[in-house]
Amino acid sequence: MSYSGKRLQLSFNSPVILGFTLACFVVMVLDRISLGGTTRLLFSVYRSSLLNPLTYIRFLGHVLGHADWQHFMGNIMLILVLGPLLEEKYGSANILFVILATALVTGLVHFLLFPYSRLLGASGVVFALILLSSFASFEEGKIPVTFILVALLYVGQQVYSGIFIKDNVSNLTHILGAIVGAGLGFVMNKNKMKRY
Repeated sequence: MSYSGKRLQLSFNSPVILGFTLACFVVMVLDRISLGGTTRLLFSVYRSSLLNPLTYIRFLGHVLGHADWQHFMGNIMLILVLGPLLEEKYGSANILFVILATALVTGLVHFLLFPYSRLLGASGVVFALILLSSFASFEEGKIPVTFILVALLYVGQQVYSGIFIKDNVSNLTHILGAIVGAGLGFVMNKNKMKRY
């Protein structure tokens, strides 16, 4: 196929986000094949013995697991919209760090505070990316109004839902993801300013 004499090529513009998406998809397929066995074993976090090595894998792996295809699609669509722009701005290593930090923080908090339930899904990562994106126009000594609005709307909604709506959504995970994204966004932008 040619366009003005040039061939169009696929561009793998966001290796971390594309890799994360592919990993979530593979885990979802494995979940369906194993009737949920692989997700329970490796890709959801819950209270288990600290002597079990799989406990530590689940602290990070839970962000790859999803309850069903609707849960998967809801998270992955937002990650694919936000992630590539953020990976281009902050770099692949920083986005990988945001994902891992979000997974670890949300996994540990759930492990400690909610011993009788399982946590899985990338919604904490989604909220981290949402808050991180609001720092895109960060300037030294200025707080972007978009950050304030996003924080109020997204975090406020999660607080409201956590108090007044009883469902299977982990609002605390969303709030923690938002805090990780906001904190790392602030630090990364501050460090970027110092280099210039």
